[in-house]
Amino acid sequence: MSYERGWAALNLKMPDTIPHTEYCSHPGLVRYITGTDPNVDGNAWRRFFELTDYDILWYSNDGPEWQGRTTCMGHAVFQEGDTDYNPNIHCPFKTPEEVLDFDPVKEYGLPDINERAQYFEQIYQSEQKASPTLVVPGGYYKTLISACIAAFGWEMFLSSAPLDYERFGRVLDGFFEITMANVRAWAKTSIKFFIQHDDIVWTEGAIFHPEWYRKYVFPKFKKLWNVLKDAGKIVLFCSDGNFTEFVDDIADAGADGFIFEPLTDLKYIVEKYGRTKVIVGNIDTRALTFGTKEDVRAEVRRCYELGRKCPGYFFAVGNHIPHNVPLENALYYLDLIREMGKHR
Repeated sequence: MSYERGWAALNLKMPDTIPHTEYCSHPGLVRYITGTDPNVDGNAWRRFFELTDYDILWYSNDGPEWQGRTTCMGHAVFQEGDTDYNPNIHCPFKTPEEVLDFDPVKEYGLPDINERAQYFEQIYQSEQKASPTLVVPGGYYKTLISACIAAFGWEMFLSSAPLDYERFGRVLDGFFEITMANVRAWAKTSIKFFIQHDDIVWTEGAIFHPEWYRKYVFPKFKKLWNVLKDAGKIVLFCSDGNFTEFVDDIADAGADGFIFEPLTDLKYIVEKYGRTKVIVGNIDTRALTFGTKEDVRAEVRRCYELGRKCPGYFFAVGNHIPHNVPLENALYYLDLIREMGKHR
């Protein structure tokens, strides 16, 4: 693990060993590795990053929470101790017309870019100082589609957009304005790279017709990323689901790399972009959660063989390492990537 190894890979300068990051929420694993409880000790996670050889951090910050109407879709039991259970389902939008008439900028407002930049810079400096052995990014989560999900919930989002794509396009324009203001603020900071998150697809692929994305989504991505790239930032795009059919669109919009789940085709990305883009992840969390050690080894080996000759490849489990991954499988996985990562 090192800042230098992560930074080299982000710049497509192949380090001697394969770098690593995770999106891990497993408190039992953190307790085992660090000897401290992350629910009690706020520094346990940083020690975990160091002891498990993180080179970059997955991070995003959208600024203060929106002040306005949003939807709560509830939450099933997922975390240790059932702490994430939320039965309070509520959507303030009662008809598709309300959604199609919605003005995100009027509802949530636009930040002062200079003030927001100072806010982001202070957070970045604090995080980078606390974790000097890895590269801390900037990032934004609710870019466009994820903003719609947060505001309207899936039901009203899917009920509204197909009724009138042009009108809904104006709603997207409002979310884009909010995101652009925050991206301009991040571009003013001293971050080195940026994670643009947007859950644009499902496990089976596109939510809407691909041409809808090409008209309403990807041109906006390009505008966002032009701002960041003009400021010298490396831009990585991150989405859940299967966005294989949009990999080329995302690359054409200016992304310097991809962070993705095993549903998206690693082989395709490696073959087309292995020498020119940063590639993060693809190890299937299902192998760790439900598989044997042999399954875990086979899955790590699959990604290793595809990614090891790519200068910007990072080991990572996609979607992430959740609470219910058996401890022995998680530990075995960490041993495997450490050992395989030595041999490029």
